[in-house]
Amino acid sequence: MATRQRHIAHLHLHAALTEDVYADILELMTGITPHVQAVPPHAVQLDLTSALRYFQQSPYDMVQMAMLRLKALYGIESSAGLAGNRMLAVMAADASAPGDTTWVPAEQAAAWLRPRPLIALPGIGRVTATTLHRYGLHTIGQIADLPPATLQRLLGVGQARLLSERARGHDPRPVAPLEPAAQLTADLVFDRDCLDPAEHHRAVLGLAEQIGIRLRGEGQVTGRITLTVRYADRSSTTRTRRLAEATDHSPALATAALGLLTGLGLQRARVRALAFRADALLPAGAAHRQLSLDPGDDRARAAEAAADKARRRFGSGAVHPATLADGRRGQASATR
Repeated sequence: MATRQRHIAHLHLHAALTEDVYADILELMTGITPHVQAVPPHAVQLDLTSALRYFQQSPYDMVQMAMLRLKALYGIESSAGLAGNRMLAVMAADASAPGDTTWVPAEQAAAWLRPRPLIALPGIGRVTATTLHRYGLHTIGQIADLPPATLQRLLGVGQARLLSERARGHDPRPVAPLEPAAQLTADLVFDRDCLDPAEHHRAVLGLAEQIGIRLRGEGQVTGRITLTVRYADRSSTTRTRRLAEATDHSPALATAALGLLTGLGLQRARVRALAFRADALLPAGAAHRQLSLDPGDDRARAAEAAADKARRRFGSGAVHPATLADGRRGQASATR
């Protein structure tokens, strides 16, 4: 049975995107194809293969539709690459000016790749390129023509095999549909080294609150947390705790994180930054919660849900715990 030709699009988004806008764009793209992969912070990949029959359009026209929707709904200019695999689509997008699309049909892929410089091939950095240049290798076509054994002597088996495949235009990686993050991280860098245990305490509370909000927003719970403290001398200490039950409840996360902080016995340590990581993530619907006879627990969760609703409506700064009302002395960030 013949293998169906894949059609992969890579879109570069020429705009500064907030996390919420980026999430909205990913959702918008699922209206074209369910096979959407985030490539943060400013790109997205689409596997259009299964959507062609539904829309009864060419792959190129579907890319234009995606770009038009981005422009009309968000005012975002984009450039796109369209090819038979993810690697070629990225390279084609890199070769496109804003507003343009470069299409590399499968039968033209080898010819399109051959004259391109080595540095354009994913997996070749400047150090590798310099090594290959010393042996007179400057284009992707020269790598494709080189016997595998020769390339292995220059770069080693693993890297040589990967580059040889990519130089021939091969990339079997699928476009992975949207998946929950494998971990969530929030950190805080103090404006100046902090010796005050009360400030350390408040910072950890704030980081736990950030992670709790993101877990609930993504419908996930965490079964393990990690606290990392970085000091003025650039050293750091890390402690990890597996939770008794997976949770997305900010007070539970805060209690566990403060237990880790207390266990470090920092006293008057000069703390430069704090990082809080949640992993061992599960869909919230798959987690088991121990029933509680304490009505205060139910009230706290109801208040938390109401606060989340207010944040979605009025913005992330609309509601915050009273313990954080005065703000934090530092700059916080959150990552996946």
